[in-house]
Amino acid sequence: MDSRSEFPQLSDDNRAIWDANAEWWDDRIGDGNDFQNLLIEPATERLLGIAPGDVVLDIACGAGRFARRMAALGAQVVAFDGSQRFIARARARTPPGMAIEYHLLDAADAQSLLSPGAARFDKAVCTMALMDMPQVEPLLAALGRLLKPGGTFVFSLTHPCFHSALMQRFCELGVGEDGRGELRAGVKIRAYLTPFAHKVEGIIGQPEAQYYFHRPIHVLFNACFRAGWVMDGLEEPAFRPPEKPRAGVRWDDMPEIPPVMVVRMILPARNR
Repeated sequence: MDSRSEFPQLSDDNRAIWDANAEWWDDRIGDGNDFQNLLIEPATERLLGIAPGDVVLDIACGAGRFARRMAALGAQVVAFDGSQRFIARARARTPPGMAIEYHLLDAADAQSLLSPGAARFDKAVCTMALMDMPQVEPLLAALGRLLKPGGTFVFSLTHPCFHSALMQRFCELGVGEDGRGELRAGVKIRAYLTPFAHKVEGIIGQPEAQYYFHRPIHVLFNACFRAGWVMDGLEEPAFRPPEKPRAGVRWDDMPEIPPVMVVRMILPARNR
């Protein structure tokens, strides 16, 4: 990976920010929102294809929402996060006896990542977190040793083309095919090709602004390919348009622009 796309110098600050935000975030979206319920989780489940008995690694699990969903589908889940407060929330939210074990691990520490067990997992998932990670190369390399031959890795993230920290949403008045006035919403992009780190509010009002680590698609995918992964599934889910017009510029005003991207990678046995 281009060294400009890795930001190890921000790792400690990034971890402290997520510890500061963890409980606040979980209080607001721990039970789900439209992004999770309508876009991210359905696409992830389609690509991941959880089957009873699957052993799944949940990377950057947060408060464990998707880990619990996978366990309910019959998987045995090992989930980890770099935030101690998120892991505490995940354990508190998980019913006794559920087939989930939680760990506090740094996704950039290749050695500690191997502690759950080499060649133990059938599948791995990382839900909306790669853009929150200062480094991704150590994770991509370690996954090749954690998964069984033919293992699957599914990740979702804010769409690098359309939903970055430097994106601006707009609404303008144009003329429709019937000659009448028509409101049109869209996004403006002023930076894409160069990786960058930029602070944003993931949710308005959160305690600390968080880092967004932008990596264009070619940088992110090439890092996966160099680690031996082969892409065999991709979804770009978007919201349906609203039934009734209303004020504001929301993602469902832009049904042709996907705010998230969900990717499936496999690790062929010959590449291990």
